[in-house]
Amino acid sequence: MSPLPFIILGLIIVIIAVALVVVGMRSNKDIDPLEERLALYGGTQELAKNLEDIEMSVPFTERVLLPIAQQMSKLTSRFTPQETLENTQRQLELAGRPNNMTPAVFWVIRLSAMAFFAIFLLFILSVTKQKALFIIGGVLGGAVLGFILPPLWLRGKISRRQDEIIKSLPDALDLMSICVNAGLGFDQAMGRVYEKWDNELGMAFGRVIQEIRLGKTRREALRAMDESIGVADVTTFIGAIIQADQLGVSISKILNIQADQMRMKRRQRAEQKAQAAPVKMMIPLAIFIFPSIYIVLLGPAGVMLYSQFFGN
Repeated sequence: MSPLPFIILGLIIVIIAVALVVVGMRSNKDIDPLEERLALYGGTQELAKNLEDIEMSVPFTERVLLPIAQQMSKLTSRFTPQETLENTQRQLELAGRPNNMTPAVFWVIRLSAMAFFAIFLLFILSVTKQKALFIIGGVLGGAVLGFILPPLWLRGKISRRQDEIIKSLPDALDLMSICVNAGLGFDQAMGRVYEKWDNELGMAFGRVIQEIRLGKTRREALRAMDESIGVADVTTFIGAIIQADQLGVSISKILNIQADQMRMKRRQRAEQKAQAAPVKMMIPLAIFIFPSIYIVLLGPAGVMLYSQFFGN
């Protein structure tokens, strides 16, 4: 058996070990942060005894995996171009900041997935005693697969979030229109949507309200919401609201018009999907249904013809 797979595996392990050692040496805290926090409330012996119990009550991902990822993210951010980090931050914003993930942590996940798939395929191909060239190709293929899987997952999150916002936007505008017609202000109407709905659009409106309370103008908060969603319907709605605010047009009229337009667009999308359904159904019909029908209908005839011409 060729020693090349074990050499490659050893190099990967050495690189990971060196990276972890460097990250560990960069940590200049000699005091446990949990112990330091407990000391602020009184460093008694009882608290010291309960320190281990408190630490073990924290989930394993937050106690072990998350600190390692955060430490490695500091190292990753030093070697990743700033433009790449900004593009990743943009994608995470469009995905709704899943698990409050930062661009550096996302790149750590990407590199970890690349190393995991490469080592996994190296182990599998080495155990099955494949050729060295095939092992090298498998390791490279696994590394590429692990490198592209996290972006695919992130794009799926973005697509699902945008679809959910597009579907819920007309109903949200109807609710806001009712609230404004009942005498509430626009900000209070957004607050009603945030209170009643637990979805991506409701959380986006809640974020706008929080930013306004922190000192941003309504225009800036709505523009930030538009950039964090990236949906054309939301852009149209926010542009109409900002223009109405500048020109002094009644917000209730704008909301009524926008609600009617969004309902019409939703109906048109549903009709478009209904018209495209027969075309999409042809693929599974041609691959799975028609061959089965041919076998059931023509199978007995084929057996009879074979026995007639080639039988004894």
